[in-house]
Amino acid sequence: MWNGKDFIRIAAWPLAAAILIAGIWAATLAGLEDDRRASMLAANEQVSSLANSYAEQVRRTVELIDQFTLSLKYDWERLDQKTDLEDKRKFGLYPENSLLYASVFDANGNIVSSSLASDRRPNHAHLNFFQSQKAGCCTGLLISPPEPSLRLGKPIIRFSRRLNKPDGSFDGVAAVEADPDYLITYQDQGLPGEGGFVSVRLENGPVLATKLGRHPGEVRIFYRSSPRFPAPFGVATEPAEKFRDNASRIVGWRRLQNYPLTALAALPAGEVLARYEASAVRRRAMAAAGSILVALFAGMGMFFSARLATRRRQEEEVRATYRAATDAANEGFYMIRPIYGRDGRLRDFRLEDCNHRAAELIGTTRESLIGSTASDLSPPEWRAEVFGLCEQALRLGVYEDERRVAAPSALQAKWVYRRIVRSGAGLALTIRDISEEKAHEEALSSLANTDALTKLPNRHWITSYLPSAVARAARGDGHLAVLFIDLDNFKNINDTLGHDAGDELLVQAAQRLKDAVRASDHVVRLGGDEFLVILEHVEVVDDVSRVAKAIVRTVSEPFTLSTGTGNAVNASIGISMFPQDGKDAEALLKHADIAMYAAKAAGKGRYHFYHAHLSDTLLLRLNKERALRQAVQNDEFLVHYQPRVDIRSGSLTSMEALVRWNHPERGLVYPGEFIDLAEDVGLIVQIGELVIEKVCAQLAQWKSQGLAQVPVSVNVSPQQLRHGNLSEFVAGCLSRFDISASLLEVELTEAAVVDRSHAVSKELDQLRALGIRLMIDDFGSGYSSMAQLHRLDVDVLKVDQAFTRALCENDESRQIFRAIMSMADALDMSVVAEGVETPEQLDALQSLSCDEVQGNFIAKAAAASEMTAMMLARFLLPGQAPAGNLARASLN
Repeated sequence: MWNGKDFIRIAAWPLAAAILIAGIWAATLAGLEDDRRASMLAANEQVSSLANSYAEQVRRTVELIDQFTLSLKYDWERLDQKTDLEDKRKFGLYPENSLLYASVFDANGNIVSSSLASDRRPNHAHLNFFQSQKAGCCTGLLISPPEPSLRLGKPIIRFSRRLNKPDGSFDGVAAVEADPDYLITYQDQGLPGEGGFVSVRLENGPVLATKLGRHPGEVRIFYRSSPRFPAPFGVATEPAEKFRDNASRIVGWRRLQNYPLTALAALPAGEVLARYEASAVRRRAMAAAGSILVALFAGMGMFFSARLATRRRQEEEVRATYRAATDAANEGFYMIRPIYGRDGRLRDFRLEDCNHRAAELIGTTRESLIGSTASDLSPPEWRAEVFGLCEQALRLGVYEDERRVAAPSALQAKWVYRRIVRSGAGLALTIRDISEEKAHEEALSSLANTDALTKLPNRHWITSYLPSAVARAARGDGHLAVLFIDLDNFKNINDTLGHDAGDELLVQAAQRLKDAVRASDHVVRLGGDEFLVILEHVEVVDDVSRVAKAIVRTVSEPFTLSTGTGNAVNASIGISMFPQDGKDAEALLKHADIAMYAAKAAGKGRYHFYHAHLSDTLLLRLNKERALRQAVQNDEFLVHYQPRVDIRSGSLTSMEALVRWNHPERGLVYPGEFIDLAEDVGLIVQIGELVIEKVCAQLAQWKSQGLAQVPVSVNVSPQQLRHGNLSEFVAGCLSRFDISASLLEVELTEAAVVDRSHAVSKELDQLRALGIRLMIDDFGSGYSSMAQLHRLDVDVLKVDQAFTRALCENDESRQIFRAIMSMADALDMSVVAEGVETPEQLDALQSLSCDEVQGNFIAKAAAASEMTAMMLARFLLPGQAPAGNLARASLN
């Protein structure tokens, strides 16, 4: 019989076994729950890292695309020139593929220029992005959801900005058009798991681009309906019913700053927990076996339980290290342990484990890499870098950076992202190859900072460089010079030889400027014919003067262009110095610009240093410009008319419309005081349209009064022809006022007629097609002169008044005038003598049988109300008999 103690001892074993078994199962279940939470936490961290990384990549790409649309908008609106993207593509500024291309559309939706090599140019006016921009939807970048491309036949995403005329009205759209795959091409080869994806979508709107799993060609997985995210960023587990494939996912999101986009990254919840489930099955089996063993022998069960607890702690440490190393997808990760000496000092680092991608980055295999130490690495420079990186991470707990890989290094990449985290007693190092992303970023940055024509840095580049140059000069207590350069007479090259010749001259001028300065100096093209030179480390003012003289001298030498030799321009240079002329970049640029205007005013082809009093001169010009803009806005212009008279009959044959500025304070201001300024600031087109409209209205009024009408000629600037819609505007005025085209004539400069550019030729052809007569104003004073007379396809020559004044001076002048008339007669052109001021000049012109005369001696320009009497008069030649009396006199 057992006594009580025996029964107690006997009963103690089952009780102890039961307590131990319960403890085993409690510990197992708690460990499983911890593992499950850790797996989900690691997955959340991984998804968050993926979403943040992808959001940053998308943000950089969209930001650079935005800079490019701003550059297109600037070229269009501020530089008054049509962007030629086809030409830029030929220069290699754009890759010849259809993933990303730029286009410029005019106000009617037609493609003006595009970097896409395609003959298809359909109208885009009916598309949503164009209508939105036309309606003034936004002042910044508009990102449109994917819609079928009219040129490629596949969905594209458009990034667009509105183009405005100087008065703020709609002038078209600048757009960068991207294949949706462009927003995910810089992702690595795949995503962790078969059902993971990254995507970018408009805020609470449609998907723009997505990439699924490791196989980009598979069917894409989307939400059943557009998701809504309550916060700017976060992670959430989305239930299976939200997705089309009924698979639950862990989704991370981040909204992009400054853009209405949200980047998403997702991992399938099933795949995330698969490793946990496998571990759970194994651990439950172990707990069951442990329970059986405890029932058989409690002591052995306690032994195995201790072993199990130790093993669990080791497994948790390894898993924590792996989790830290896999924060981002498809990266090389390394598990590293520090090696300490007996004295407790750090001696080395050993690589405990790594993935295959980590070995590929170093150009070796995983098997040969595991077990190696930092001291085994070569070359020594890289060994020291790795050792220092690990040592810093041990001290700080975490370290990350982006670094250009410098030789010598074993890394098989040009740029890498590195992140190293202390995990327990070891380190988790993550390395990702970001060479492709950096190359993409640098290409877009180069595009945004380089002038397409001259390959010089552009205005955008100078905004970031000059402030840093000023800061360096301030720290070094040195001098810095800014030279603002404007090419004098460049407009004549463009007007007479065309824009292609002008571009050729600009390229040669840019090279001359580079040759005139040191290699350490910088030459920048601001736009048009304006350049900037930055001279750093300047010792004395004489050094700056020497450079300015060299630039003036080299630019003044004749240019040899494809159109011929002997083409000359000059350089006017304004100079500001740091620190005496300005303490920041903005002041130096402003003062150099002011000094340049002073150089022009002093006679051009020279340089001028800035002085404080020069600001007053510029202020006067700006006030005049502001008043002229106000005059256009308030329509402060009048039209006076000067008769042209038939030299034989003395009757009124036509009139010239002459614009006057009815200044509210100064009274009538004549064209010589404001036309050049209007051309410089881009107002000549608006003033010209005001004059044409007023002339048509006056012709309609004379018609309603029953007066016998004669043609009226209006002066047209080359800018109006190059603007591209002069003929359309004239046709509209003729139709609106019910005026015959035979009553309107157009006076042109010789430079405008010999311009062989497509826009000018098209406008002249369309004016002729309307039935409008063309005439050359001030013939003989321009570029072409008599040598080019046979090229001037016009109806009338208005001979410059200099020839009229010279008629009574010598026989040679008469012979020149007679030669002009003979050539004009042979080309079926009529001749008008301008500037007739004396009776002697009129007599000389009558003896030469000139067709018509015009000048103050015949009749001064007068307001429309004063022209009625002249229109009713039958004879307008002063001091002479009517035509009939002249005929009788000649018979006698």
